[in-house]
Amino acid sequence: MTNYIILVLCIIVIISYIFDISGRYSKIPGVILLILLGIGMQYFVKSLGLEVPDLQPVLPVIGTVGLIMIVLEASLDLRLEKRKKGLIIRSVSSAFILFAVFCAACTFFLVDFSGYNLRDALLNSIPLGIISSSVAISSAIHLKPDEKEFVIYESSFSDIFGIIVFDFILLSHGSLGQGLMELGLKSIVTIIVAMITTLILAILLHKITYHVNYVIIMTSIILLYILAKLYHLPGLLLVLIFGMVLSNNHLLENKMVSKFVDFAKFRTDIKSFKVILTEFTFIVRSFFFIMFGFYASVEGLFNQDNLLTGGAITLLILLIRFIFFKTVLRIRLLPLMFFAPRGLITILLFISIPSESRLPLINEEVITIVILFTIFIMMIGNMVPGRLVVSDAESKHTG
Repeated sequence: MTNYIILVLCIIVIISYIFDISGRYSKIPGVILLILLGIGMQYFVKSLGLEVPDLQPVLPVIGTVGLIMIVLEASLDLRLEKRKKGLIIRSVSSAFILFAVFCAACTFFLVDFSGYNLRDALLNSIPLGIISSSVAISSAIHLKPDEKEFVIYESSFSDIFGIIVFDFILLSHGSLGQGLMELGLKSIVTIIVAMITTLILAILLHKITYHVNYVIIMTSIILLYILAKLYHLPGLLLVLIFGMVLSNNHLLENKMVSKFVDFAKFRTDIKSFKVILTEFTFIVRSFFFIMFGFYASVEGLFNQDNLLTGGAITLLILLIRFIFFKTVLRIRLLPLMFFAPRGLITILLFISIPSESRLPLINEEVITIVILFTIFIMMIGNMVPGRLVVSDAESKHTG
């Protein structure tokens, strides 16, 4: 039995690798193929009458580790430069405003037309308002550098805003003003802790000469994230700061610091660390989406009510994005208007909603439908011509 389990795991990794490579040419997101593979495995197991241990409780664990690695990997690609100021402002404002507007519109409908209470409506709306960095970033490989950076910033900050607000609504039972003060204080504490831990981990990354070091750094980051979550702090912000400090180490380079830090060696260490991180992220993401497809209720995906609800939510996402890009950002719509996939973080937050706060209108099948629809639309965006055009000044800088 052990040999068969190892055989299946090896085959899954190889198939995931093939999906990842083929996606670079076909522009079909590997995530869709992984979910479909999971669904196919579900039917295969049922047809043979095999008994498989229930691994569904492991799904949130794999998803959380995957989320940390994905955001860390993305943050290592974010370089702060003056010429990118406009791009950063646009992408971060897009993440926040689109998230806020969608949640407000969805909550308004659930409260006024469906009669649900405000707190439950918000908890069920927030997961659907978050762009999945795990899907968007891995699919942005075909985009131009400025477009790819827009996707990285927007999706990463969308994750952060979404998780912070979700935790705030989930854990806050007092007044709104008191909750906002607590949220602000926790964010400040997180930033301070992030800067201290970043310094310590960066020293470890640079100074450790033992042959096992990158795994310890990644384990420490996951440990810090979990500790932050246990104390109700925005842990993803800590991960993002750590990655951005490493990726922007050139801002710290001066004569005084150079006496203690060999920046050439440090940057080599970071490159090696990123390679290992990318490998781990690939494995974790692959198993998460395959397991998600394996435990999906296929019958519910073809339910007419679920399809209508999922379709309406997807249209709302695109409509709000279209209006914002057209009237506020004033940029060309293609292909970035289509880069608003839902995915790993949507699933993780949805399964974190207490059972008494779950709404029948937004069930697991609806969540799956929205994820599939938005990823399929992103695939179309990858295939159609058209590129993001920033200001003329920035276009000259970016070439």
